[in-house]
Amino acid sequence: MAITRRRLIQAAGATLALPGIARAAGYPERDITLLVPWPPGGGTDTLARTLVKNAQKYLGASVTVVNRTGGNGVVGMQAGAQAKPDGYTLSLITLHLSSYRLLGVNPLSYRDFEPLALLNRSLGVLAVKADSPFQTLKDLIEYAKANPGVVTVGNSGAGAPPHLSAALIAKTYGFKWTLVPFEGTAPARTAVAGGHITVLASGADEALQFYKTKQMRYLAITADQRHPSFQEVPTIAEAGYPVDGLILDWRGIAVPKGTPPEIQTVLMEGIRKMANDPDYIQLMDNLALPRANMEGEQFRQFLESMEQNMAPALKEVGLLKA
Repeated sequence: MAITRRRLIQAAGATLALPGIARAAGYPERDITLLVPWPPGGGTDTLARTLVKNAQKYLGASVTVVNRTGGNGVVGMQAGAQAKPDGYTLSLITLHLSSYRLLGVNPLSYRDFEPLALLNRSLGVLAVKADSPFQTLKDLIEYAKANPGVVTVGNSGAGAPPHLSAALIAKTYGFKWTLVPFEGTAPARTAVAGGHITVLASGADEALQFYKTKQMRYLAITADQRHPSFQEVPTIAEAGYPVDGLILDWRGIAVPKGTPPEIQTVLMEGIRKMANDPDYIQLMDNLALPRANMEGEQFRQFLESMEQNMAPALKEVGLLKA
């Protein structure tokens, strides 16, 4: 018995002598910070705070959300990329990370991170005012073909997914409509609801309240499949206008490049459990935000494909710099 006990102690000591395993075994030893590059109260911030609400239960440490805003997300994501790669600083990364380098705004990209988990891919939507004469997407596009440039498309800003998706649709089907970028979805939404703009291109979740109160009508969802929150709304392919390489908004969690693999594993397991928490699932469903399930290398490949899909769309609207 004494010999067996001594051997067990020696084996344990040998295991702890391995630096990588020791770090993973002792991790996490203190609270973790999650940098969110957007202001408090928005959809991304709400998602992040709900996700980590029960982090102590699932990860063994509390996760504190810190909003680091500015530069259309650059400030917060750059701070995350430059943090010490020890697993104590996480970053909430968004689709904007796929466009900075292509737009010539900043060299920052997914290459500066170790991607851990894709949390969601948002559905896009083309919506019109409730009393619009356009009952279907076909009605709208046929009118746009017959009246080049007359149809105006409000969106959340140049280079954002709705702006690029609308440009791709027009390019694919050979017609012209006028893209009108606003400073965010809210003013674009108001302009369409007020009859000043023909159609809104936005995230389906961003126009959800207008849809529920019947101030707007969804013509089609720019996604591969329908969503339970508006099951009667066809996808763009079902509406008769399939488009290759649709650009959808996304959100995920990453750590700085060089974070040890064993720490990444601990974090991925914890995030997976947090993303299956009933409170988080309910929030995502209430906001009509489809949950995603990609981790590690699969998430990295997704980010690579997103950048590849965005390049031709940005070129089409004259914004490609890289």
